[in-house]
Amino acid sequence: MHEKSKTTLTDGTPVAGDHREIDPKTGMQKGYVVLSDEERAKGFVRPVRMRYIHKTCGMVTTMNRSIAETYARNPKFYNGTFCVGCKQHYPLDQFVWDGTDIQVGA
Repeated sequence: MHEKSKTTLTDGTPVAGDHREIDPKTGMQKGYVVLSDEERAKGFVRPVRMRYIHKTCGMVTTMNRSIAETYARNPKFYNGTFCVGCKQHYPLDQFVWDGTDIQVGA
């Protein structure tokens, strides 16, 4: 998947084997993998966008900055994302960046 030395969880801790465990109350994973601070500091190939819209339900989701910067550094890093309205993860083709018609991950 991702080189471990170049990734951490959003809280800066090492990637743990159980990070994908889903919290039944929120639908979110226990932890989300991001590019390390050092890797993100190398610069971005896309704008840092903090919010996206789920095209199915219309809900806007706001991301943690480290996730947004990971998308900006490497738009193909993820293959899916979370909708706060549906409380589930879906493929990226179901989302656009807030205020645009640009697909998340493009």
